[in-house]
Amino acid sequence: MRAPLGNLLQEDEAEEINMTPMLDVVFIMLIFFIVTASFVKEAGIDVNRPEAATAVKKERANILVAISDKGEIWINKRQIDVRAVQANIERLKAENPQGSVVIQADKKATTDMLIKVMDASRAAGAFDVSIAAQDAS
Repeated sequence: MRAPLGNLLQEDEAEEINMTPMLDVVFIMLIFFIVTASFVKEAGIDVNRPEAATAVKKERANILVAISDKGEIWINKRQIDVRAVQANIERLKAENPQGSVVIQADKKATTDMLIKVMDASRAAGAFDVSIAAQDAS
């Protein structure tokens, strides 16, 4: 015996799973994670930082400057001259006005180079300047 046409249409619709609400939730979660993600910029090289017993973790370090043991200065994975530090930090500070500067100086880097980078950072308007160190414990 044949089923009426109305019953067949109702059975086909009942067997399908509506994916629209699930996709909406997934897209909303994706947008949420993209908006709330903080992107970390790397200085460009790995340095052997000195140890400090009073080292504390800085949460909002957006401008990273690395000084190698040979006196090379790296910002955003590019080696720059000491005379260009101020201009680069001014540009990065304009992109993120709340950003702080963290100088990652190698143990064997000279104090002279560290002071030059700190002076250039402050001349660029970044008064929240920190020096990176490893926790001694």
